[in-house]
Amino acid sequence: MNAPVVEITELSKFYGKVRGIENVSLEIGEGEIFGFIGPNGAGKSTTIRLLLNLIFPTRGSARIMGMDFIRDAKKIKSLTGYVPSDASAYPDMTVIEFLTYCTRFFGMGNGEARIRELSDLFDLDLKRKISGLSMGNRKKVSIVQSLLHHPELLIVDEPTTGLDPLMQENFFELLRSENRRGMTVFFSSHVLSEVQMLCKRVAIIKEGRIVRIEDIETLRSRQLKKIQASFESHVTQKDLDLEGISEVKAGAGSSFSFMWSGDINALASFLASRKMLNLTIEEPSLEEIFMHYYRQ
Repeated sequence: MNAPVVEITELSKFYGKVRGIENVSLEIGEGEIFGFIGPNGAGKSTTIRLLLNLIFPTRGSARIMGMDFIRDAKKIKSLTGYVPSDASAYPDMTVIEFLTYCTRFFGMGNGEARIRELSDLFDLDLKRKISGLSMGNRKKVSIVQSLLHHPELLIVDEPTTGLDPLMQENFFELLRSENRRGMTVFFSSHVLSEVQMLCKRVAIIKEGRIVRIEDIETLRSRQLKKIQASFESHVTQKDLDLEGISEVKAGAGSSFSFMWSGDINALASFLASRKMLNLTIEEPSLEEIFMHYYRQ
């Protein structure tokens, strides 16, 4: 992994006695598109808001581009783009007024060429008022403003909500293009297909805690397998009591599907003693892998 752009160490946030996140630690390398996955309420947005100094931690630390995320927040924000899950902007401004204001905030002058480049990509009407835009068009505005200043780090939180499939593909291709130029991306989503398409590494967060950080290909190729087995004689779910077998589901007759984690030879020997009729071993999808670790 390249030198870390984001370093999070034992970061925690409690709201009174309610846990937001607890002891979150991870690193994102320079030039990486890093996935951060978990269902709504898992702690993804809390982690991002802490990194952006929008809320303050209960304990722990983080460094972004080598800078302290609290002490150097102003400098960090000048080098970072952010697409929130709930895109919003000044409702009384037109799109062009808002984006021009953003370019001046980043010291770009009026940035007209960059505004046109990005707004054309997303078919964005610059003359419309923000208040009159649909959710999808407000998300487009949020994406455009996040990339105006060619950020070194882009943080996106559920970025495709409201976008139609064509605009989603435009967005993904834009991310790949900017990433090829060196931009690091922290991609937070509960849509696993998006993460699988864009990211090489991923962190899974559950109930405010990181449960796994892994290369996606390694996650998929690791010993976890999806098994379907049927038996000649009567077999019950209790008969499949072997360490490494989980998520057992009964099918028709004496047939079962389950997840297996371990040496496949040990499983084959165990099942063969029960007189199998058929055995199918498949690679689980990323979603099935994710749910396996999430149920643990």
